[in-house]
Amino acid sequence: MSKSFYDLVAFQRAVDLTAEVYAVTAAFPRAELYGLTSQLRRAAVGVSSQIAEGQGRLSFGEWRQFLSQARGSLFEVEAEALIANRLGFLDEQQRERIARGVQRTGKALVGLIDWVQRREREARTPRNRGTAQPRNRITEEPQ
Repeated sequence: MSKSFYDLVAFQRAVDLTAEVYAVTAAFPRAELYGLTSQLRRAAVGVSSQIAEGQGRLSFGEWRQFLSQARGSLFEVEAEALIANRLGFLDEQQRERIARGVQRTGKALVGLIDWVQRREREARTPRNRGTAQPRNRITEEPQ
């Protein structure tokens, strides 16, 4: 059975986090529409987008780089939620929901990064050099 990026737990959790971010930012002040609202939403969308784009790349190294960017965007979401809380746009309960979503997504993302790094190392071992085949998206997926 073939898998796609939307089968990845990290991607699914990132989408859940994005939905939560959109829900809580809907009540942000209108004056923040192009400021913190937009920035927080872009960072959240970026996590799932980078996971998806990375899986579409041709090498494990490229995939790992995109997963690293997704991880950075997760930190951005957490920082911006803290700022929104400090400014009074998010209550503590909403900030904690975002933080839990970041943590859940981060755990899945770290697991995926570890899997990709193992495959990347395996492809570089001397016994595999010259014999390693290009990554096949249909047959070689994370567990």
